[in-house]
Amino acid sequence: MQKRQSLSINSNDTSVSQSRQLESAIPPSKIAKLSSGEFVGIVADEPDCPITLKGFHAEIQNDRQALRKEEQGYHDIQPVRKIVPGQVQQNYLQVKNDIRDIIDSELQSLLDDPSKSWMIIKK
Repeated sequence: MQKRQSLSINSNDTSVSQSRQLESAIPPSKIAKLSSGEFVGIVADEPDCPITLKGFHAEIQNDRQALRKEEQGYHDIQPVRKIVPGQVQQNYLQVKNDIRDIIDSELQSLLDDPSKSWMIIKK
């Protein structure tokens, strides 16, 4: 919650109004401008031990040369299985048909049981 104060002056009167408004601690625009490895934050403090500099903007210090050397030792992961063209679409259609069959079966059981006729929604 951020405290806001506004001052209004006109020819007859001057007024001061105060309000509290919920606002992002760190604006999204600042977060959007961060580079890879940078981070920002605000530290919460205790009433007994207040922190004067709560906000921070820092960067992770990586040994880029060591990371490159490590990455050179990486190996490709072998696929667990190969997907045949059209297999995903076929599986999607099978799931869709299974759901349609379940719905049809449930609706039929409602039609067959007169005590459950109140559950049927008529269009």
